[in-house]
Amino acid sequence: MFGITLQFIILNFIPFTMKTFITLLLVLFSTALFAKDYQVYGPQGGLAMTVTLPKGFNPDVDTCSMVILMHGIFASEDILPMPTIAKKLAQAGVASIRFDFGGHWDSEGEMQRMTIEKEIADAMAIWQYAKSLPYVTRIGLLGHSQGGVVAAMTAGRIAASGDEEQPYSLALIAPGSVVKDACLRGRFFSAKFDPKNPPEYIKCFGMMKLGREYILTTQQLDIYGTASHYKGKVRLIHGSKDKIVPLSCSEDFKATYGDAAELIIVKGENHMISLKTRRVADLVVEFFK
Repeated sequence: MFGITLQFIILNFIPFTMKTFITLLLVLFSTALFAKDYQVYGPQGGLAMTVTLPKGFNPDVDTCSMVILMHGIFASEDILPMPTIAKKLAQAGVASIRFDFGGHWDSEGEMQRMTIEKEIADAMAIWQYAKSLPYVTRIGLLGHSQGGVVAAMTAGRIAASGDEEQPYSLALIAPGSVVKDACLRGRFFSAKFDPKNPPEYIKCFGMMKLGREYILTTQQLDIYGTASHYKGKVRLIHGSKDKIVPLSCSEDFKATYGDAAELIIVKGENHMISLKTRRVADLVVEFFK
């Protein structure tokens, strides 16, 4: 319930009500009071994750494909579209791991210390964990918004590393490569700053802190160059009513991957994938199964 409320605050700019504020405090206190049992660690500490298996699946004797799901900036593994995609994949016989990046919600760390490079390291840690699971036969990657940038660059890094196991497919939903332009021009959502000398942190939506390190390192990212090392199948999905990440980002990724990629525009869908969630999830399942 909290995740849905937060999502609307962040992406639809709904007023921050007292009820929502109290809910936020309760979640923060509960996170602090109850220790988590983490199995995978990134640069900022333990990563909260959820493994979703097909119904009736017995990991001791059965095998299946698995997809790693990566959420967007300020989001969570429990915010749309990730839970719906995980459920739909499971119904099609495909397992998934969705997780909170370091500094996000149930994972350890601080939002202000988050960078895309650290999120790539998180994704690589999850990748290694997925590879260690004996029932997993192959692994795909999926990312939404900034998570799409992370997924694309992670796939590129894995390909360039010469790892014997490569992602069998890569799906990018509204990949937010616009973050680099935002950091270079000095405006990230409503926050304005000097891109050559950013402050210690900026605030987005009045509460989400992005640190100076995030801004400076994002300015230097070779997003498309890194992504280009991946030579497998790519499906790009973008909503026609996305007002946060322009369609040109998906088009630039399409140009980067060439004939290995296809771009599907979902008519009437927004950035948060809240209007045609099942349609987008079906496109993902069709691609990975």
